[in-house]
Amino acid sequence: MPTVVANPKGLNEVSFQQRARDLAEMDRRDQEELRRERKSPFSSFYQVNKDNSEYLRSCLKENPKALELLFFIFDHMDKYNAVVCSYKVFQEALGIGQATVARSVKYLKDNGFLYIYKSGTSNVYVANKNLVWNSWGNNQEYCEFPANIVLSKSEQEERAKVLDKRMQTVTLK
Repeated sequence: MPTVVANPKGLNEVSFQQRARDLAEMDRRDQEELRRERKSPFSSFYQVNKDNSEYLRSCLKENPKALELLFFIFDHMDKYNAVVCSYKVFQEALGIGQATVARSVKYLKDNGFLYIYKSGTSNVYVANKNLVWNSWGNNQEYCEFPANIVLSKSEQEERAKVLDKRMQTVTLK
């Protein structure tokens, strides 16, 4: 139980020492949870709801490239079913063009396979929890996105080249 110190304004504050102990305890619990997850034989599993597996089969028939992209998302999503990556990542990982990625994402979104949330200019892709889940069922109520972020090597190289050019311009002036 935190040590509460009354201040003149009537607000309760936790002492610095107690806050440090609380943070250390939270860190210890987080580390313990990570150790348990790593030991689990199920850490590389995700669950598919058999009641909705017909939707996966319909996707296979109607749009196989979209299903391939969906499985890429499944394979890289975090325990909240979320992943952040660009179209370029999908293109390079799956060997498909930008138009195919756009059509596949639209198909998956329009047919309820995934949701797309914005974080600045990035997309957060979230697999439909009624179809597939990557954690214990009790995590389904949270909308927290400590998402796995997948970066494309070529995108990073392109950005590095642009930065290098900018630095050369600045240096040359």
